[in-house]
Amino acid sequence: MTLKILSTVLIFASTAFAQTPAPPVPSGKHPFTFEDMMKLKRVGAPVPSPNGKWVVFDCEDVDLEANTKISHLWIVPAEDGESRRLNPTPNHEERPRFSPDGKRLVWTSKATDPTQIWMCDFDTSAGALVGQPHQVTNISTGADGAMWSPDGKNIVFVSAVYPDCKDDACNKQRDDELKKSKVKAKIFTRLFYRHWNAFTEFKRSHLFVISAAAAADRNTDLQSVRPAELNSAEADKAQTAENISAGRTGQSPVFPQPRDLTPGDHDVPPFHLGGQDMYAISPDGQELAYTSNIDEVEAASTNNEIFIVPMADLAAAGKKISSSPGSDNTPLYSPDGKYIAWRSQARNGFESDKQSLILYERQTRRARNITENAEPDPSSHDPVSHLHAFDRSVDSFTWDATSSIIYFSAEDRGDSRVFQIVPDAANSACQRLSDIAGSDLIYTKPRLFYSKNTIAAPNEIRRVDLLPLEGISAEFGSSLKPPQIDFPVTHMNDALLSQIDMQPLESFMFKGANDEEVQGFTVKPPGFDPNKKYPLKFLIHGGPQGAWGNSWSYRWNPELFAANGYVVVMINFHGSTGYGQKFTDSISGDWGGKPYVDLMKGLDYVEKTYPFIDKNREAALGASYGGYMANWLLGHTDRFKCIVSHDGIFNTESAYGTSEELWFPEWEFKGPPWKQREFYRKFSPHLFADKFKTPTLVVHGQNDYRLDVSEGFQLFTTLQRLKVPSKMLYFPDEGHWVLKPQNSRLWYKTVNDWVDQWCK
Repeated sequence: MTLKILSTVLIFASTAFAQTPAPPVPSGKHPFTFEDMMKLKRVGAPVPSPNGKWVVFDCEDVDLEANTKISHLWIVPAEDGESRRLNPTPNHEERPRFSPDGKRLVWTSKATDPTQIWMCDFDTSAGALVGQPHQVTNISTGADGAMWSPDGKNIVFVSAVYPDCKDDACNKQRDDELKKSKVKAKIFTRLFYRHWNAFTEFKRSHLFVISAAAAADRNTDLQSVRPAELNSAEADKAQTAENISAGRTGQSPVFPQPRDLTPGDHDVPPFHLGGQDMYAISPDGQELAYTSNIDEVEAASTNNEIFIVPMADLAAAGKKISSSPGSDNTPLYSPDGKYIAWRSQARNGFESDKQSLILYERQTRRARNITENAEPDPSSHDPVSHLHAFDRSVDSFTWDATSSIIYFSAEDRGDSRVFQIVPDAANSACQRLSDIAGSDLIYTKPRLFYSKNTIAAPNEIRRVDLLPLEGISAEFGSSLKPPQIDFPVTHMNDALLSQIDMQPLESFMFKGANDEEVQGFTVKPPGFDPNKKYPLKFLIHGGPQGAWGNSWSYRWNPELFAANGYVVVMINFHGSTGYGQKFTDSISGDWGGKPYVDLMKGLDYVEKTYPFIDKNREAALGASYGGYMANWLLGHTDRFKCIVSHDGIFNTESAYGTSEELWFPEWEFKGPPWKQREFYRKFSPHLFADKFKTPTLVVHGQNDYRLDVSEGFQLFTTLQRLKVPSKMLYFPDEGHWVLKPQNSRLWYKTVNDWVDQWCK
């Protein structure tokens, strides 16, 4: 599913670049700094070996001075041991995947430009690569997302191609013409001409397949570390020269020929920012299930569907097996091949609708929603007592080896919980696995591996050793047992984090709009003294269907915001996720209503409850929808000393015409502006500019196509003409998020200096 138009979680991070020194902390630890955050290793999803002995993962390092991020492959014993580099190469490498027998590994490498798939033999006993890795794809449009067929015969990968091209030569010619042309003008004939942070050029993601045997027998026996600036032809020339100098055949490598499994003018898979794969291969290796949106106007549709196609049939078209008007996505076959499970939303155009779990029986072609009426297991040792029925969105999920259990993660009250369900029981029951919280679930008998992070620590990999499941009832899965042991597998950041004084996330509840319960969180500064007064940073999340909680962020980190002497407060206002779909739905059509009431009542609550908060020194900071709400605050309250507005909507009508995913404003504002003119104007911050008084920092990126940079320019122009103290930080090379390390450093310094100027 595509990320929400107003990014689900606005994450930018603060730093200790503030003008005021951070407070002293006990035990020799120091407050969290931006430099600390850049030193942390960014651990990817677990990839256990088929025998369960090893876990491979990619891990990204940041080089602040070089202004780069690079990912390498690592390996760790699943039982206990130290993590180590798996492939000592300077190349950027990610997304490792084991062959079904565990004797080979493939991954995506930036040894060439564009990226390609590489392979190497793997020693299952020693946990090491055998011989030299070699490149197995050479497609001009690049390759990513490699997946083995369960029978080990094929490898499927993703590449973005011109849909009217019939071969790679055509794609290469088109790309070369585009690069060499002196004319940079573009002609558009339909929507989605740009998306997220780039122009699409109307290419389409397609799934390709190559023979695994041909890939393993590639005519090269030495990895060539090729500069990223080499194109495919130059890379092959360099490889040939290296082969000749080494006394080998001197012939260019022979690459297996890829075959397009999903030709046509549709994206397979559709655009999404991370998460579970949107395609899968049947256990016998004969069928591919994939996600695609074939609606005529994709820019106004979230109607992703699930299709199946034979792997071997050259002429077969995909057959649609899903039926929901909303998004059907992330298909996954059961190990016995009886079922395909996928996530599904009921309503088209609403990207934040509840994600239910669909079970499709392949033989009968019947599908049913197994979480729609699922009740919490009453016999559970840890029942989901606050749920009368399972009213949460399914995130990542995985089958157990027997095809009798599905484990899945779901956001619940500020955390990502792990649940299990019996898929083919007559009355499915959801049971939470003790206090386990995480995502990126993957089952390897009899263990469940997952990624876990908290507000005080980034991702690490953990495993759960599961007790045998006895007497699972076909009528009701009430005999599911709790996990036996929950173990840490990686410790990539333990040493660094042991030197830092991280503060716990503290929860509070208050009565918000309509007198309904609303949850908020606080993070106190290091060296906290309850007898002192502290300034406040009031963070507003994006989405708007997003949420704050016990999770790590590199782009907007509450620990960093608190580190230089502030109390951080975060409110999960009406519209936030993890509190049931009714609560999430309540923001649509009411952007400046209930959420604003919740924020103000939440601020009233903390001012009254926590005497250490100085209500005369409070700053509001938000991005995406949080940026919109920052702009709304400008015209509706004077209680903040300053405001930071990043990538927010200023004019709802102009934002409609400059955004790309039109389903979002058409859902949130109940149609396009020419049909809902007064509704758009009711909640447009620009119409309240005559009340603007609060000093405001405006931040926006040129490549933000979710919320066009013109929204930031309009806001800054208005503030300047009103003579409201204001400043604008403009990034010509960033999109909706600030990602480049040195740009991030400038962002943190500018934001902290601005807040300190008015609140310290």
